[in-house]
Amino acid sequence: MDSNDTSITEEISQHNGELNHTDKMIGIFTEPSNTFEHISKFPPRTKDWVIPLLLFFLIIALIRIIAMTNPEVYFEAKKQQVDRIEKMVDQGVMSRKDADEAIDNIDKQMEFMHGPVGWIISIVSILIFGFIIFFIITGIYFLLIKFVLKGEGGYSSALVASGLTAYIGIIEVIIAGICTMVFGKMVMDTSLAALLGSDKETIAGFFFAKIDPIAVWAYFVTAIGFAKMFKSESTAKYYALVFGVWIIGGLILFFAAKAVPFLGIFMQ
Repeated sequence: MDSNDTSITEEISQHNGELNHTDKMIGIFTEPSNTFEHISKFPPRTKDWVIPLLLFFLIIALIRIIAMTNPEVYFEAKKQQVDRIEKMVDQGVMSRKDADEAIDNIDKQMEFMHGPVGWIISIVSILIFGFIIFFIITGIYFLLIKFVLKGEGGYSSALVASGLTAYIGIIEVIIAGICTMVFGKMVMDTSLAALLGSDKETIAGFFFAKIDPIAVWAYFVTAIGFAKMFKSESTAKYYALVFGVWIIGGLILFFAAKAVPFLGIFMQ
């Protein structure tokens, strides 16, 4: 246990009770090691991963809706869709006729998404798709932890460790939203690739996308969460696991997208 992480431990010894969700949220930023160690002593709480994820995805949806009211962002988003369609034509994935029809429909689709019904569809889509991806990625971590690292814990423990770090992700989303309005183009994260406008479909863009201080911070905290929730005395192997999945898994998806162009949507 780190010598500078003592306040939460002292609180536990004094009150011998479970932290409330607000304390857990604050602890993720101030004392993640002690916070997760305390959380691991109690049954995993569903609200500890549902609440931060709901806030995370709702903020993403709201920022995107607000960003599209900016004419520069709107034009850039339209241009990106057109460029993506043209690339699919060049790759032989879409015919010229289908591409022309898709391009003609872009304005109608984007205009529809500007209205209340479009906002609801956007929010619901982000929530559903976001939770599905979260469950899949957390499931991958859980299987590796159980069968490779032999961790002691269930899937719900993995959900809590992954979900609570969404509070860190919210900071990145807000900063990216501010950058979007300032730069007049959709900025998805705080990576070097996003700030420089690098193409993430190139190998250089892929690695630039990994130079993201807030994402690295979140993955460090996630690794700590997994180590504590699965009763491990060593955090180092969890750092290796989390960053290994992030980098190696990303590379696998990167090269898969080269072989199957449709998968390129996940590289955006």
